[in-house]
Amino acid sequence: MKRRHLVLTSFILVMLIVISIWIVKIIRGQVPLIDSWTRALVDTFPDTYIYSFFRVITNLGSESFMYPFVAVVTILLVIGFRDWLPGVVFGLGVFLTHKANNLIKDLVARERPSILEEANAVGESFPSGHAMVPIVCYGLISYFLAKKIKSTRIVLVLQVFFALLVCLIGISRYVINVHYLTDIIAGFVFGFMCLLALIFVYEWVHKLRSRS
Repeated sequence: MKRRHLVLTSFILVMLIVISIWIVKIIRGQVPLIDSWTRALVDTFPDTYIYSFFRVITNLGSESFMYPFVAVVTILLVIGFRDWLPGVVFGLGVFLTHKANNLIKDLVARERPSILEEANAVGESFPSGHAMVPIVCYGLISYFLAKKIKSTRIVLVLQVFFALLVCLIGISRYVINVHYLTDIIAGFVFGFMCLLALIFVYEWVHKLRSRS
């Protein structure tokens, strides 16, 4: 367990260093190499089935879908657990992650490669909210479902499903050309950190309540 925590911590630290380098370059008006290398590929997607597929998938991370979805899931968690804590951690956690994403975007102030209002692609670009917020939203759903479902196999299937869904939503922003690839990677990393923090807060509060 300690070794796994060490590997995870090391990975996050390395990614934060890499992302910090990207941020410095972006603020200086430079383009990170990974974005330069992957720009040409984006031009091959329009008017293809791949573009059409990801144009649909991207809606699962848009505000118009997420706000009512999060509200419903929050209520279901409170009812399902017969406890306010899972619902508060989920609903408030997703909301705060969204606000944190907006704050970072304002600080970095990177322009998007293109604007697509109907795909909720306006404003600043770095990091991708469609990568950062869904990993918290669907990650917490997976976490809380795992506490209710006894079958290890079903839990694994759900975790793989939600992980794949998060990846597809994030990548969709690159395919439809409203984010750079570094925006999406940074969104995943920041979102994963928020997810871990929220799970820690939930378990910490839950233990405190159990002791009392």
